[in-house]
Amino acid sequence: MTWLITGGAGYIGAHVARDFVAAGKDVLVLDSLASGKRSFVGDLPFVHKDLLDKNALADVFSKHPITGVVHLAGFKYAGESVQRPIHTYRQNVEATINLLDAMAEHGVKNLVFSSSAAVFGTPRTNLVTEDTPTSPESPYGESKLIGEWLIAAQAKAAPLNHVSLRYFNVVGSKYPEVFDTSPYNLFPKIFDMLLSGQTPIIFGSDYDTPDGTAVRDYVDVGDISAAHLVAAKRLEAGKKLEAVYNLGSGSGTSVAEIMDAMREVTGVAFDPEIGPRRAGDPDRIVASGEKAARDLDWRVTKTLAEMVKSAWNARENSK
Repeated sequence: MTWLITGGAGYIGAHVARDFVAAGKDVLVLDSLASGKRSFVGDLPFVHKDLLDKNALADVFSKHPITGVVHLAGFKYAGESVQRPIHTYRQNVEATINLLDAMAEHGVKNLVFSSSAAVFGTPRTNLVTEDTPTSPESPYGESKLIGEWLIAAQAKAAPLNHVSLRYFNVVGSKYPEVFDTSPYNLFPKIFDMLLSGQTPIIFGSDYDTPDGTAVRDYVDVGDISAAHLVAAKRLEAGKKLEAVYNLGSGSGTSVAEIMDAMREVTGVAFDPEIGPRRAGDPDRIVASGEKAARDLDWRVTKTLAEMVKSAWNARENSK
């Protein structure tokens, strides 16, 4: 009984794969290594395959006793997806179709899908729930929403127990050798600037928030990974789950608070520059995690300082 972790050599995927193994689950990591790192999964069972290769995917399902899939593979850069829409749809939609085909052909009925809060676009409410209307504003967000639709449609046509998990900004590191490699995410961007002697920038200080800087949801990668594991266990046990869950803190963190934590944890003295607001940036976007708490034992376990410290330690360890 093996769980296939697609994209399992990525930042989040490697945490999920390692946590599954720690919980006594057999895993098989599949990754094209387009952005993942082979070193992130150590000696875990690994296949270097691309979901776009139907023959290779069929071979994986034929040779391994796969009973469930955690689907994290994909092109995850929202801004970049605007410039590369066809590439994004191919990586995120076509690949998901291939995966669903292979699962149906081999009788695999359990699927945990890594979706994204990008499906909401810029919501009109400051607290996002599962009932908040979806309105993605990038090919990336669109592709994730289409992935949810495909999975829901397939579940009506063939036996499929599924759940999609939506989340915002994933930070921190549970395993020191696994770190966020994205050049677009806030934490690695700040680290890069501090390590190169540059001064981080806060875009806008006149938002309608307590300290004037934008508030967003930042959740520890270990907490995100834990939700994937619980969801897989629930599906495996035949438990009924909602189609989608938001993994949110319910409170959020301001950019200024992050800068303060960065200064304290790294020991690098700096005063962030204040730049102009970016067009379209809302004051506050935070997700409720109430339904996930009810059904997936979801909870935020790390403080901001702990998340910054673990992320910084992992980054330092990567040198």
